[in-house]
Amino acid sequence: MKKSILGVCSFILLMSSVTLTSKAMTEDSEISMKIEGEYDFTSEEFITVMVQLEEPSLVEAKHTKEVQTEANLTASLTELTDEVTDLLPESEIIREYEYLFSGFALTLREKDVLQLLEIDGVAAVYPSITYEPDTFEPEIISDEAFSPEMMDSAPYIGAPEAWEDYGVTGDGVTVAIIDTGVDYTHPDLEHAFGDYKGYDFVDNDDDPQEGPGQYHGTHVAGTVAANGQIKGVAPDASLLAYRTLGPQGGTTADVVAAIELAYKDGVDIMNLSLGNSINDPDFVTSLALDWAMEEGVVAVTSNGNSGPNNWTVGSPATSREAISVGATQLPYNTFNADIYTSDSITYPSVEVMGYSNEEELLALDNTTHTFVNAGLGQEEDFEDVDVQGHIALIERGEIPFVDKVENAANAGAVGTIIYNNVSGHLNLYIPGMKIPTLQMNQVDGQTLLTELREGHDLITFNITPEGEVGETVADFSSRGPTYGTWMIKPDVSAPGVAIVSTFPNETYASLQGTSMSAPHVAGASALLLEAKPEWDTSQVKAALMNTATPIFDKDGSKYPFNTQGTGSIRIVEALTTETLVTPGSHSFGVFDKEKGRQTKKQQFEMTNLSNERKRYDIDVQFYEGNEHIRVTTSKNLNIQPGDTQKVSMNVQVKPSALTRGYYEGMITLSHGDEKIEIPTILFVMDPDYPHLNHGSINSVEDGIIDVRLQLNRRVDYVKIYLFTENLEPVAFLEEFGPLSQGEQHLKMDASSIYKELEPGDYSLVTLISVNDVEETYVIGDFSVD
Repeated sequence: MKKSILGVCSFILLMSSVTLTSKAMTEDSEISMKIEGEYDFTSEEFITVMVQLEEPSLVEAKHTKEVQTEANLTASLTELTDEVTDLLPESEIIREYEYLFSGFALTLREKDVLQLLEIDGVAAVYPSITYEPDTFEPEIISDEAFSPEMMDSAPYIGAPEAWEDYGVTGDGVTVAIIDTGVDYTHPDLEHAFGDYKGYDFVDNDDDPQEGPGQYHGTHVAGTVAANGQIKGVAPDASLLAYRTLGPQGGTTADVVAAIELAYKDGVDIMNLSLGNSINDPDFVTSLALDWAMEEGVVAVTSNGNSGPNNWTVGSPATSREAISVGATQLPYNTFNADIYTSDSITYPSVEVMGYSNEEELLALDNTTHTFVNAGLGQEEDFEDVDVQGHIALIERGEIPFVDKVENAANAGAVGTIIYNNVSGHLNLYIPGMKIPTLQMNQVDGQTLLTELREGHDLITFNITPEGEVGETVADFSSRGPTYGTWMIKPDVSAPGVAIVSTFPNETYASLQGTSMSAPHVAGASALLLEAKPEWDTSQVKAALMNTATPIFDKDGSKYPFNTQGTGSIRIVEALTTETLVTPGSHSFGVFDKEKGRQTKKQQFEMTNLSNERKRYDIDVQFYEGNEHIRVTTSKNLNIQPGDTQKVSMNVQVKPSALTRGYYEGMITLSHGDEKIEIPTILFVMDPDYPHLNHGSINSVEDGIIDVRLQLNRRVDYVKIYLFTENLEPVAFLEEFGPLSQGEQHLKMDASSIYKELEPGDYSLVTLISVNDVEETYVIGDFSVD
């Protein structure tokens, strides 16, 4: 591959080598000018960008002790926007920001972006990208089937005990729902809204009612503060809705505007169950949430649904200060499953994948049904087959498992069996499946297909109860760490699978996603703020992190920190903690010295909330590499009642003696039976941050191939090759680069090669390079007739 002839880049890119650094996190008072994102400077298309001023925002100036007034900033904005519209008369200012972000959103021709940096006072330009809710398709619960006990996630994390034993229900605390709007007429939610209900940034009016066909914000709001048939985590909290996501998602421009307005409206907490795939702590939304936290607004954001790989967290969950939340699945019962088709045939990999209720699953035990090949389980796959009353055999691929099962149920199937399309076990549990669903590996799936071809189309089930699986992290939940700051993300986890909550038009539905986990934390924060109104945002965050319960996988192994954060939140423990440790997790960053040892310093604060003097013992252990990682800490940990003390740590690492990668450790603080565990992490050499988040083929038309890549970092080049479906090389197509972090759309004219191809299936393979480290990815397949 490396010797192939270079292609020609089909568009022009501008990349700045300078990185913008938030002043909140550095002593450097200068902001370096940059353009972030990819732009085609020959394009006449109109796009929207976020323009940041060199002038600090009002909140930034307040916390960095710079001189700034609203009048001065308004004058600077007016001067700059006038200059922009004079220079680019076709452009339009669509939003202006002064509080948490200093700048404006601008629509202009893409070819004109470069001219913005010629204007004095412009610090940076960011793309205004699309945000989407972090969720999956809903399962509507009929009136006949609904029960208030279905909302079992709030009780699981201890909300009822907080209401009954500690008298906190969120009363007097206002939570902003920055989302798709909220059906504030829902009987379980109407109590939470006053005359002023928020703002709609999609339609630009003062009615944030959820749009037709939308439901996400209503579901999120119910988890926070429903008080009717179901009860949210903080049932007496007040709500304000800020509609930023329409049917096609939302924009950075509107999300930042909503964060600013919520801050100006005086909310105590803001919940953002939305995100993008940009793993960047300095992206606009992440920075806005940093400043909101500095100003005393607890910002809670979903970690994303791009798991289970590391580095999949995206903005705004990459915020340094906001509470980023991963999703867990509540404990569930397990079952032994076996099937029989004919003598001497076995299916050792068969397992239960999911079901609507246990009664329906167990009803299959000791029964025999006809099974039918339903292909990939797409709607059209059921048009020519009869699955009424039968079992649908479905191959993995193309669409989500829940959609396959729903299509089978809609066609009349009483159960489904899904087999893998690659080697290996699926090993999934997905609650809320519309009908009972079993899973098996590829080999067993092919055996079933062979049985079907030979006329053995009857299948007998043997399904019996086995045991219980504890709380686990959802496979889809995005993982950290954050690139650049190397912070552990998520910060905490909360229930996010099969969450029952409010749905528009006085109904209820079950949804899953980190969108469902974040409002549990927002509600928990409301209970903490009612109980501890003197706490600042860092203390609320610390209480939730310090008292979270560690989560273990099905095999009993503790999940990595970048999978679960500090663990699953527990409200009563957070309310009653006697010690706060801030921050609640640590990263020592990257150690890359080629010879000798390298030392870095960190510190954290401990607050004694009790009425007695406490002496804390401290222990720091890394799980691997201890012989080449040395930690020294403060020895004097005697803290008087109500006092706060700083604890210093020095970490010395010999990078050359350790394998490249990341190393987890635990800081354990103990006083008698009280024990607080603070996760920590460090990286050796260039972290194992993958070049590509994901890629796909948008279209192949007469040899014109359109590819979409989501790059995790700036890359030196991308080479694209054509292979057969068996991964035998066919041709080198083109090289692009350098390319910036984020979404890239690449077009190639391979028509001369395409017309010579034999009919069959082909794969596109990318070779992506960063600093001479090359990674290869298969990004998609297509067929030639």
